[in-house]
Amino acid sequence: MEYLRQNLPEAAGEVSVEQFPSGHSNLTYLVRVDGAEFVLRRPPFGTRVKGAHDMGREFRVLSKLHAVYPPAPKPLLYCEDPEVLGAPFYLMQRLRGMVVRRELVPPLAGAPDACRVLSRAMVDNLARLHAVDLDAAGLRDFGKPEGYVRRQIEGWTKRWQDARTDEVPEMESVGRWLAERMPAESDAAIIHNDYKLDNMLLDPEDPSRITGVLDWEMATIGDPLMDLGTALSYWAQADDPPEFLACAISPTASPGFFTRREVVERYGEVSGRVMGDPSYYYVYGLFKLAVILQQIYYRYVHGLTRDERFARFRVTVRELARQAERSVAR
Repeated sequence: MEYLRQNLPEAAGEVSVEQFPSGHSNLTYLVRVDGAEFVLRRPPFGTRVKGAHDMGREFRVLSKLHAVYPPAPKPLLYCEDPEVLGAPFYLMQRLRGMVVRRELVPPLAGAPDACRVLSRAMVDNLARLHAVDLDAAGLRDFGKPEGYVRRQIEGWTKRWQDARTDEVPEMESVGRWLAERMPAESDAAIIHNDYKLDNMLLDPEDPSRITGVLDWEMATIGDPLMDLGTALSYWAQADDPPEFLACAISPTASPGFFTRREVVERYGEVSGRVMGDPSYYYVYGLFKLAVILQQIYYRYVHGLTRDERFARFRVTVRELARQAERSVAR
């Protein structure tokens, strides 16, 4: 890639590119130049969601954040010219660490104590992100916290309508429930908006040590309790219905991991924040996640992507909606 050689001094040698295979949204590639390694991020092909894959915005937040929050990777280069790669993209440092997806791997597999320590580290790390001083980081103007909750509920409801391919009555009823019970903003903080286990890099020798937090495309300034709700939406636990567990993307139902109640309690203890109704934020997280997966499924249905992994999202969206409706009923 001649562009890299011209704009990045480290990229003077032979360049090779390899795609990381697991992402569902922005596309991520490993770029090797001689002995150096970088990570390149670009929007997905065929997306129809305006503003959802803003590479410049992701680059800007990391440019400020990595200095005050070490798990955030350091961005190196941003290109807004779509003629170079077909879309804007940015390059960042490669952070090293172990990624845990649907199945546990050593040293976490069969180690409940290690899973419990990791649970605590994840919650503490989220609270640490929410404690970042916005003024010191130069991020005070990165979002609009006033009216954040309302914009999220109204925005995700509209996105559901725009991307709908099937009738899912639970999504309609849950959307109304969220709209009728909107709380006031609890605070303003930098929020990740997709905080989950497989967006963590862990030290393979000590998996309680988080070496990186990835995928900042939805980061903004907003209500940290809404961010907690998003994290909870990925957090399955052992007593969840089998149908919901079958769709779980994180192995947090394994022995040793916190329950969702323990996540909420630990977050409150570390952050000092008080939640009026934690279930509201959990239901919101489930609703939002269902919409995100529906948007991806929409692309699959309309032939904008041929990735067969996305075919199963039709079922996953329904199970998320049903889990949200069960939580409302409780």
